[in-house]
Amino acid sequence: MTVDFETAAHPFRRELLAHCYRMLGSLHDAEDLVQETYLRAWKSYGAFEGRSSVRTWLYRIATNACLTALDSRARRPLPFDLSPGATEHDVLTQDHEIPWLEPFPTDPAAIVTERESTRLAFVAALQHLPPRQRAVLLLRDVLRLSAAETADELEMTVAAVNSALQRAHAQLADLSEDEVVEPADAKPLLDRWVKAFEAKDIPAIIGMFAEDVVWEMPPFPQWYRGPDMVAWHLANQCPAVPHGARMIAVEAGGRPAYGLYLREEDGVFRPFNLQVLEIGKDRITRVSSFFDLTLFEKFGLPSTA
Repeated sequence: MTVDFETAAHPFRRELLAHCYRMLGSLHDAEDLVQETYLRAWKSYGAFEGRSSVRTWLYRIATNACLTALDSRARRPLPFDLSPGATEHDVLTQDHEIPWLEPFPTDPAAIVTERESTRLAFVAALQHLPPRQRAVLLLRDVLRLSAAETADELEMTVAAVNSALQRAHAQLADLSEDEVVEPADAKPLLDRWVKAFEAKDIPAIIGMFAEDVVWEMPPFPQWYRGPDMVAWHLANQCPAVPHGARMIAVEAGGRPAYGLYLREEDGVFRPFNLQVLEIGKDRITRVSSFFDLTLFEKFGLPSTA
């Protein structure tokens, strides 16, 4: 039975991880909930009657496990969601009491649905929905389940599912739908970004920004808007020195991301933060730098560069 369960369930582990991440906004929590899902499924596999597919059955378990977890957890924000932009008079302070939104590592070859639905901006918007509305929207719009299938998954009526989906769409209506450029299409810009950042060439860095660029750095609640404020931050608060940084490219939610390493006194380049970029047309519109260094291992990044 154990072998049969593993054979049947293993192919869905990756997509369930993405689903739990969308629900929870945390890669770490998603990994825990996928483990819980597989444990619950393994224990009850003997009673599985096959009235639905194994995939649908696993999603039902995972979704309900996430809903239970969300009963006792606050939504996960980004700094941009919490306060006005910082000024030169604001002191940088870390806040580890806030359960910050986390990025999700994506393979460049991942299917389009995973890449788009794990985009940081989309998952940040989901955090504003009540958990059950969030589940309905994901099951209907991302997984493309019918209203009847969604109702069965969540033990709701079809009318309640349709109502929840309508409310979720209304609440997300203000989500920016600006044109987003894929990493492969932005290679010249990204090559310039790496060169400029490793050299700490601030004029070159801000020359790649949109006028309303946002720069944020969880767990710092302070964030900056506009090239001038970001330039001030880099000049006065960023500890990197010219040619004292190295960057390794990855992807987060289908967007370009970089593990940033700074050279320390012993000459070794060690992790500093994980940058996730949003690019619109030919300009960088947002940089989210995550200072949770446990993310480096999750993204397959080395301990030194």
